[in-house]
Amino acid sequence: MNILILGAGQVGSTAAYQLAREEANEVTIVDKDPAALKTISDRLDVRTVIGHAAYPSTLQRAGVADADMIIALTRSDEVNMIACQIAFTMFGTKTKIARIRAAEYSNASGLFHQDAMPVDFWISPEQLVTEHVQQLIRFPGAFQILEFADGRVKMAGVRARRDGRLVGEELRELHEHLPGIEVRVAAIYRDGVSIRPEGSTLIQEDDEVFFVAAAKDLHGVMPEMRKLERSVRSVVIAGGGNIGFRLAKALEGTNQVTLIERDKDRARLISEGLEKTIVLNGDAADESLLLEENIDSADVFCALTNAEEANILSAMLAKKLGCKKVMALINRPAYAELVENSGSIDVAISPQQITIGSLLAHIRQGDVVKVHSLRRGRAEAIEAIAHGQPGKSKVVGKRIEDIGLPGGTTISLIIRGEAILAAHHDTVIEENDHLILFMTDRRQTDAVERLFAVK
Repeated sequence: MNILILGAGQVGSTAAYQLAREEANEVTIVDKDPAALKTISDRLDVRTVIGHAAYPSTLQRAGVADADMIIALTRSDEVNMIACQIAFTMFGTKTKIARIRAAEYSNASGLFHQDAMPVDFWISPEQLVTEHVQQLIRFPGAFQILEFADGRVKMAGVRARRDGRLVGEELRELHEHLPGIEVRVAAIYRDGVSIRPEGSTLIQEDDEVFFVAAAKDLHGVMPEMRKLERSVRSVVIAGGGNIGFRLAKALEGTNQVTLIERDKDRARLISEGLEKTIVLNGDAADESLLLEENIDSADVFCALTNAEEANILSAMLAKKLGCKKVMALINRPAYAELVENSGSIDVAISPQQITIGSLLAHIRQGDVVKVHSLRRGRAEAIEAIAHGQPGKSKVVGKRIEDIGLPGGTTISLIIRGEAILAAHHDTVIEENDHLILFMTDRRQTDAVERLFAVK
């Protein structure tokens, strides 16, 4: 696929990195900053073009006429929308994806369609991160919560603790502990190494376990891996930017929310847009301020400023002062992995990894309706739909053991109409089944896509 990416910022460079690694893609990236483009071209086999992303001449030099897809990811909503408009009007580009940050645009009814602003799909990293953090707050024992099948099915990533009922036992005991609940362990990571989940696999303390179940059963499954934590009541948010404000707005109806914003004018502005949230003007890395706000009794601390170093320091301080769970927004994968592995921060939130999943769902071949990037982009969880008749499809009419899944790929659950079924080796796939797959090695993506391509 010939893909044109506009914008070499954090989201754009991550998208280029993910897409250029797949053999089927030819990627061109456009930006005004030569240094940013050089950094990308030194690491990746991509074509780079210097210029304004919305200028027709720049798009023409970038080869938009031959592009299958344009992904506009600059920091400007207006540039992204105009670029999509020009690509469609002048060059007839088929698929157009734009990053839209302002709620004034994304909430406008009827704005995005071919007869108005021709954006086929829009993504808001800020909104995606907000929803991601909300899920983590709703399920406090998990470090990752992913949704499939319009929210009916969830995948949870949980670090096993010795107080979990399944810890120290074989995996086959899970179904004896939870009769009548369809749940499957999709992957296990021990000391950073993937272990294939089998009935005889012994769950050990500190294992990272990814399991899939119906959304309504998730709270019932969590105690298998660790003691069920009580519901979150109090949340402290550091940073009153787009993400911090959205999160406070989403939580203030159900939780006690305190928001700390360093800029006095911004603090006053967001306080006018919030009803129940306590907004404080101050530095979230100020120990005395955190102690005054009883951080030791807070359930969750979320550091969501634009400065990742400040997020790391304030989250570490909150953890040291007794906050039960701390999260920090961290852009650099190396930083995120370092702080999570050290245990100083419970959850490192990566906007790029959260955003890339939404992009990949529109790019994947075959009928892939949901994609989640995991473990800093090294693994993927996807929801794919099986199409075709037996004999013409590589999956329909076949038992799972006969499909020939690539190495490191497992099918966990099947959504068949209203039913949610655990996938067994002898389960026969039917047309229109939604399959939840986990790939420990995302380099197998092309092979998995080919399985769902109808002849």
